[in-house]
Amino acid sequence: MAEPAAAPAAVRHAEEVMGTVFSFDIRGGEADAVRAALEEAVAGLHRVDEVFSTYRDDSQLSRLARGELTLAECDPEVAEVLELGAEAGRLSDGWFSTTYQGRLDPTGIVKGWSAERAARLIRAAGATGVSVNGGGDVQLLGVPGPQRPWRVGVSDPIRPGGLAAVISAAGMDELAVATSGTAERGTHIVDPSTGRSAISDLVAVTVVAPQLTWADCWATAAFAMGSRQGLRWLESLPDVEALLITAGDEVRCTGGLASRLG
Repeated sequence: MAEPAAAPAAVRHAEEVMGTVFSFDIRGGEADAVRAALEEAVAGLHRVDEVFSTYRDDSQLSRLARGELTLAECDPEVAEVLELGAEAGRLSDGWFSTTYQGRLDPTGIVKGWSAERAARLIRAAGATGVSVNGGGDVQLLGVPGPQRPWRVGVSDPIRPGGLAAVISAAGMDELAVATSGTAERGTHIVDPSTGRSAISDLVAVTVVAPQLTWADCWATAAFAMGSRQGLRWLESLPDVEALLITAGDEVRCTGGLASRLG
């Protein structure tokens, strides 16, 4: 009986940026090309932080918000992110927004978008499998080894240290897992209609979708909606599955989520 094929050599890296840690797990590809792409991806994350930070007065986003720059004078990525955020707002009927208390703030999309972009850059350099985890939100591309799918544990917001589910990317060339909730950062998700903290019966929403940019947006919007409206809306989105956990420890999920558990 043939021995199972060994997993490709792994390149792993952790980078502190955007107030969190981005973790890279890269499999396969030509070593020099992969490492060069990793360096480029990390530099790109720091550039995104410089451009989009809401905490830096000299960031392009801050200067744009104050009217000191026009959108045309900003890096092209600023217009790209704001358009993606506007599309997320349209698709969520306004539950996702790139403003906070009347101020331009695309924070809800930037982290997922930048992690997905970093993963795709490395995959394009020849890696056979890429996992980029940006503060708990993960973009998966390819596979970590022959007949070895990527798997992501979803933290249990009610029982610290436990897992609410394990998501498998089996059969998928790309998959993303994003969670919005109160366990890590407390109450930070805003109801765009009021500009105040969202009053929700949820403690966590985990969204599974091909692209982290959208998974991140959908998790935020669904959390603000609450469990009933959020679940109905997530069910209506193509290629999206989700796990919702209420403050009363009730678990609700989309109809196809079982196919992604493992």
